[in-house]
Amino acid sequence: METRKVVINTCWGGFGLSDKARTALGAGYEFDWEIARDDPKLVEVVEKLGAEANRRHAHLKVVEIPKDVVWFIHDYDGKEHVAEQHRTWL
Repeated sequence: METRKVVINTCWGGFGLSDKARTALGAGYEFDWEIARDDPKLVEVVEKLGAEANRRHAHLKVVEIPKDVVWFIHDYDGKEHVAEQHRTWL
């Protein structure tokens, strides 16, 4: 099964990249949330830097999901997980 790698934050506080990670990423994003979480360069930076990629109050992790899944990142007070997209009615 083919997989895709996605970067999430696993602690309360929210996704954020350290200055070192932003420099290594080499992109001119004004805000961290503008970066696609499955961007191969982002994944590479987080895997390479480990804990040094984390901004204060962040603990970044690379997770693998099946490539054919339609996904989104669910966030509760900054703590995230990847969920499969499904339909909802209210």
